[in-house]
Amino acid sequence: MRCSCIYLGKSTAGLVLLLVLAGCLFSTASCKKLVDISDPVDKITSGTAFSSDELAGMAMNGVYTTLMTSGFVKRPITLHASLSSDELLRVNAIAFGPEALLAANRLSLEGVAPDAGFITDATWNAGYAVIYAANAVIEGIAASTSGDLHEPVRKVLTAEAKCIRALCYFYLVNFYGDVPIVSTTEYSDAALIARSSTQQVYEFIIADLKEAEAALPGDYAASGGERIRVNKWAAAGLLAKAYLFNGNYPEAVAAAGRVIGNSGLYGLERNLDSVFLKNSREAIFQFKQNTSDVSLGNATDDGLALLPFSLTSPAIGYCLSNELLGAFDPSDKRRDRWVDSIVVAAGSRTDTFFYVAKYKTGQYNRVRNAVPTEYYMLLRLAEMYLVRADANARASAAQPAAAVEDLNTIRARAGLPALPSSLSGEALLAAVAREWQTEFFCEKGQRWFNLKRTGKARSVLSAIPAKQPWAGDEQLLYPIPPKDINFNPRLKQNPGY
Repeated sequence: MRCSCIYLGKSTAGLVLLLVLAGCLFSTASCKKLVDISDPVDKITSGTAFSSDELAGMAMNGVYTTLMTSGFVKRPITLHASLSSDELLRVNAIAFGPEALLAANRLSLEGVAPDAGFITDATWNAGYAVIYAANAVIEGIAASTSGDLHEPVRKVLTAEAKCIRALCYFYLVNFYGDVPIVSTTEYSDAALIARSSTQQVYEFIIADLKEAEAALPGDYAASGGERIRVNKWAAAGLLAKAYLFNGNYPEAVAAAGRVIGNSGLYGLERNLDSVFLKNSREAIFQFKQNTSDVSLGNATDDGLALLPFSLTSPAIGYCLSNELLGAFDPSDKRRDRWVDSIVVAAGSRTDTFFYVAKYKTGQYNRVRNAVPTEYYMLLRLAEMYLVRADANARASAAQPAAAVEDLNTIRARAGLPALPSSLSGEALLAAVAREWQTEFFCEKGQRWFNLKRTGKARSVLSAIPAKQPWAGDEQLLYPIPPKDINFNPRLKQNPGY
């Protein structure tokens, strides 16, 4: 069974669409009812699946289910990008193992069969699975003629699906560069789509998010007050990031400002230990884990991967790099609260490993079916301050004092002294980069994406001993999955692979 949803065969397309229609994670009873629908599941059947507000809502629930179960914005994004940047190392990695090659920036498809999987395929496959699910909702709502599917519901659910679709494309374009823009569920059409330019992808992302921001509600009523569905402000926050990465700095400032200005709903958590708690005031969009999952329980996926396996018999999979640890000021509270260490003994030798401790529930203390204290953070308010600072520092009509003010807001929470308001030019850009690095380390690829966006990736990464000799700038993009290259003659591989 193929798992890349650009090139779905009928059977896989049917399974993904069935998941969309069922929304099983959110409603077991609804899942049973929709499974009983007799229409073919490899075809959008708007007369049934989108015949009422309730059924369309359950179909949108299925998009969130696909987003969570596909793993798209979970472990592969944080782990792979953190290994590719200067943040994370694999403990006891096999010298030529996939994760060691990621950490050394020496990925190669040499010897990989055209129909074989590759370590970096996971993000591509999962991203397009979610895009397919979102497209199914968008198409199904548009095709439905039912009077029981009311216009306000049509508008909001379509906007939600477009917001999620834009989120997926943001990650795909940052991992792979030019990617196919797929806006249909018709597999025979999607199977032969060529790659669109990065600029075209960003234009598509921005169009989706502008529509979503205009149509989505400004609260979390749809999810019972929990911050686990996208709303107007999530769309605006993602739009701010898209504008920043696309170089439209005035619009990035404006979009980030709209979110920051909503102080009734959002605010920085003064206690760093509260930032990643479920429904924290800093959260704009989070994932609620399925605690019945035997491998996850009440842990987040990043907590499961990045925290030690055990504290009684110490073992750890990943540790922080010296480059990251050296970026913290000695008085930085983030270094104190978001980094921890473990001593591992191997024979007569002991080693101290430092690890990410943003999430506190992991392998060693998770409990199945327990009430979670943390949700997985996808978008938080601190990003908006740094997006606005970054954009204000880079705009042609730069506003350095405004940029410094936003940086100082972040620094104050970290217990750091204020930067002078006179800071400008390269010194200001360096300060912005450092706050990104120390606030968002090992979070959803932020560091790696920013190094590439600002043109600093080669100079920073090629100087790291573990990444020498530098294999080439082609390592700044991951290879397109060989299986999909083999399947679609119009899909060209990234240079160097």
